[in-house]
Amino acid sequence: MKLDIMLNRKAHKWSFGELLARLLWDALHPLFRFSPRVFWGWRIWMLRAFGAKIGRHVHIYPSVRIVIPWNLNIGDQTAVGDRAILYALGLITLGDRVTISQGVHICAGSHDYSRADRPLLKPPVTVGDDTWIAADAFIGPGVTVGRGTIVGARSVVMKDIGDQVIVAGNPARVIKPFVSSLPTSGNQA
Repeated sequence: MKLDIMLNRKAHKWSFGELLARLLWDALHPLFRFSPRVFWGWRIWMLRAFGAKIGRHVHIYPSVRIVIPWNLNIGDQTAVGDRAILYALGLITLGDRVTISQGVHICAGSHDYSRADRPLLKPPVTVGDDTWIAADAFIGPGVTVGRGTIVGARSVVMKDIGDQVIVAGNPARVIKPFVSSLPTSGNQA
């Protein structure tokens, strides 16, 4: 199969409205990037103004790189650390009480390598409640990380991960179960 880059470049991947919104986000992004660290509310307000759905008590650091904020759903009490990348070509959903450590890259975009024109793909990424993605980890397109899971530093996650496990490595593998005191749903006796 011969690669056809020109066909890929001619493809219409975004609507005019999306292109305009991306241009506006890029132009206003310095107001996000250079805001003081403690201006959590300001950055949340900016993201919501661009269509992001963000819960309460969320901390997003000013050095976080966000592509297409209207493709973000972030739950309550979640934190996204310094230099993290949320490459939200497709939907990125972060549950409640999620910790995204410094340098993490969550990638909801790729290309179909099986076709000569390499069309853009936008598979969603979901990170469950009470999950910690440790420093410099990579979460690939279309991946679901289960509830209460820990992804070790510098891990590469390219397949779904279940609930309450610790994974590490490249590719990430289950190291052991992780039993924590996660909140349970429903009434307790």
